[in-house]
Formats: sequence, C-alpha cells, structure tokens
Amino acid sequence: MGQLEDMNVFIRVVETGGISRAADQMGIAKSAISRRLVDLETRLGVRLLNRTTRTSSLTEAGQSYYERAIKVIDDVAELNAMTTDSRCALEGTIRLAAPLSFGLAHLAPAISVFAKEHPELTINIDFSDRQIDLVEEGFDLAFRIADLKDSTLVARKISPIRLILCASPIYIEEYGKPKTPGELKNHNFLQYNLSGSSSLKFKDKKGKEHLVKLSAKMNSNNGDFLRDMAIAGHGILATPTFISWKALATGDLVPVLADFILPQRHAYAVYPQTRYLSQRTRVLIDFLVERFGDNPYWDQNIDIITK
Repeated sequence: MGQLEDMNVFIRVVETGGISRAADQMGIAKSAISRRLVDLETRLGVRLLNRTTRTSSLTEAGQSYYERAIKVIDDVAELNAMTTDSRCALEGTIRLAAPLSFGLAHLAPAISVFAKEHPELTINIDFSDRQIDLVEEGFDLAFRIADLKDSTLVARKISPIRLILCASPIYIEEYGKPKTPGELKNHNFLQYNLSGSSSLKFKDKKGKEHLVKLSAKMNSNNGDFLRDMAIAGHGILATPTFISWKALATGDLVPVLADFILPQRHAYAVYPQTRYLSQRTRVLIDFLVERFGDNPYWDQNIDIITK
C-alpha cells in the first residue's frame, strides 16, 4: 500500500469508530489495519489516534490530518472520475439504504430499470425503517422520508410526499364520517408509531391550523399493515399517498376531511457531506429525481379522488 491507501484506511477507522469495524467494511484483517496506522504515524512522526481494544479517538494532530486527508482523497476520486469515460464510471458498488414500504413498492422497480441500464454495477440495498448511520455502516446513500435535522448529511429532494386521511366505506358506514378535525377524537385511529407524535396538524382552506391529539386504537411500525387494517374497517388512517394510492383508486379507501390539508414531507437522497459522491451515485440520484419528480405517478389521480 502507498500513502493514499494508508490515508484511506485512517479515514475509515475514524469514521467507523474503530479498527474492527473498519476492517469489516474494507475486507482487511484487523492486524493489517493496525499495521497501516502505525506505518502512517511513523511516516508523519506524530500520533493520530488514541487506540483501545474497542474504539479509537482522534488526537489534536489526528483531527487536523483527518480534515485534510478527506479533501485529498476526494480530490483524487474526483480527478479519476473526470478522466474516466461515463461507462467505466458506472462500474463498482453502490450501497443504498431505503425505508421498507417505499423501497419495496416504488424504489425496487426503479432500481430494476437502473440496473438494466448499467449492468456492470453492483447494488446492495438495505430495506429498513431504522435510522442508519451512513458513515459508520459504510453506506453511500440513503433514501429518507422525514424532516431532516442531521446537519452532517447533504440532502437532495427527490419527490414530495403527501399525507392523506382516509378510511374504508365499511368503517364510514358503521361510524360515520367526521366533518371537522375535532370530531376525530370520537373515532378509531390507526397510528404509525415511528412518526414520534400522537397528534395531527391540519390546515383549512383559509390557512388556519388545527392540532388534534388522538388516542390510537391500533399502532404499528409498518404503513402497509396499517393500510390493510384501514381497508378492513378498523379505523381512520393518516397515510402517505405512495402507500394508499391504489386503495384510493379502487375505492377500498376513501378520503376523510378532504377540505383539510396535512403537512407535506419530501423524500430525500442523503449522503455524508464529508465524502466524495461517486459518479455512479450521482447518476442514480439524477435517475430517481427524473423518475419520481415533483408530481409522482402515485399522486397524479389523487386530486380527482379527493374532490
């Protein structure tokens, strides 16, 4: 290995928090990682890391070297990408994390098309609703539907995500249809328990906000399950249209309080700001923006349904 390789090993140890995780991600023996770090520190004549059997922490000199090393590695990666033709730039591996429901229903078909267009790529996808640490777990990119608060990530909007309140005709026939947000308190409510809130915020046509605190009859961490429970008549559900669009189109679910608007979110492609974004990852993000866009296919008939 040369100095650039040693530098890359050092960066990976810093970002994963230890030699063992860095070794797992890079497919290198822990002893080899340790040896590369010793060689680098010997060459520089300074200690970069305070190492224990489990974790590593930066010294003051290590912090300064880490910040400069990232720039050097990223500049080299960008230079290589600029001097490589587009076909070769789309070789290699993309590690992507995506939420389960959206990932299986919408991202999987998109990835299928993308993979056929770029057959030399290897794509590894983790479908999970858990919050993944991209740097620590070695992911290039994550697809997230949320209000992003993590300042260590760079985000690009992929598509708007609309929420709609709905219930089945079976439920409405038995319990009636609420006419105001306040009447929801008298109804059975199905709660997505990863949302972090038991309240719903609405805006009426005049822009006035209405906040309703609800007690859920049924909780789940899976939107597909809640949609199916709503179809079966168990209650009223606030659900993303990317989950409910087919049931709304067939009439298995009907809008509730259609004159009131729930907050809109966005789907984002996010990646660490400290990492160079490879050409293959950039092309994938561009592909997803073009495929979903500002008016995604699952929303194109929603306005007709809600009128």
